[in-house]
Amino acid sequence: MITHLNPASMPAPVAPLYAQISIAPAGALAFIAGQVAINAEGRLIGKDDHRLQAEQCFRNLKDALDALGVGTEHVVRMGLHVVRHSDELVGSVFEAGHAVFGQGWPVCASLFLGVEALGHADWLVEIDAVVSLPANSGALRLSE
Repeated sequence: MITHLNPASMPAPVAPLYAQISIAPAGALAFIAGQVAINAEGRLIGKDDHRLQAEQCFRNLKDALDALGVGTEHVVRMGLHVVRHSDELVGSVFEAGHAVFGQGWPVCASLFLGVEALGHADWLVEIDAVVSLPANSGALRLSE
């Protein structure tokens, strides 16, 4: 089980969507590459729309978790990178995540970073994650 800590000596998280520290049990980690708003058919979803792109990124992240056979409770770190960041985008990005994960939002150590550009001019959001795999995970057999 992953342990989340918010020590009293540190600032409280600004939202209940992350923890200051995530501790993964000893075992294997999976690193999910940055997910952009490209669907399984290779099409960009939500050109010029941060919210729609974020939702597709979260869908891709959920698909990766499903492929690993784990849930959001196994995510220990998530990085969110947003082009042309503004305060107004924070809410819409998190709304997109809640549309995909519902109450199962991956509470973990996280980073929300405004960036100048991503790997393609049409990409506005990219989300990556680190996942702690339980010892009995089928994903561990995938790597053998």
